[in-house]
Amino acid sequence: RMAEEQPEMTPLSTEEDAAAPAPVETLPAMSQSIPFMARPAALDGTLAGDVGFDPLGFAKSESDLMNFREAEVKHARLAMLAAAGWPVSELLDKKIASAFGMSPILDNTDRVPSLLNGGLGKISPLYWVGTIGLAAAIDIIGTMRSKNASDEYLPGDFGLRFGYPSDEAGQKRMQLAEIKNGRLAM
Repeated sequence: RMAEEQPEMTPLSTEEDAAAPAPVETLPAMSQSIPFMARPAALDGTLAGDVGFDPLGFAKSESDLMNFREAEVKHARLAMLAAAGWPVSELLDKKIASAFGMSPILDNTDRVPSLLNGGLGKISPLYWVGTIGLAAAIDIIGTMRSKNASDEYLPGDFGLRFGYPSDEAGQKRMQLAEIKNGRLAM
């Protein structure tokens, strides 16, 4: 008699539900960065930090977009190194120089030699040759890697995985953090 009074229970999911595709996230028609402009067609939300910012329409194709993102990542990384390196060099120059028995290169006001501060004559030309050579080698390796890339290649990917998350959510978080912090440093 109790079985007759209880309503029929329906399962929470059926085989039909399991076979149904997951809902696809649709992008807004308008740019998130400039809300009164239409979202550019090439910016499809696949890259980290994509908020639809291309007001002059430079990225006409996916190839253009990848080239611009490659340049953005390179400049962002350089800007982050400079933003950290400049103050650290002013703080640690005297300590490092004394540890190696060298004279510090900071001026009397503890400023790093630069075009603005002067004092670049204290830096050996061999340092500049080595620095430019290393930067050129890194750029050539990156260019060759991007040209020979598979579909899984992301702009700026040198294949270094030390400290890089193995799960997809962690990788997306890391990519977003890198591009946001790089944009801030630039």
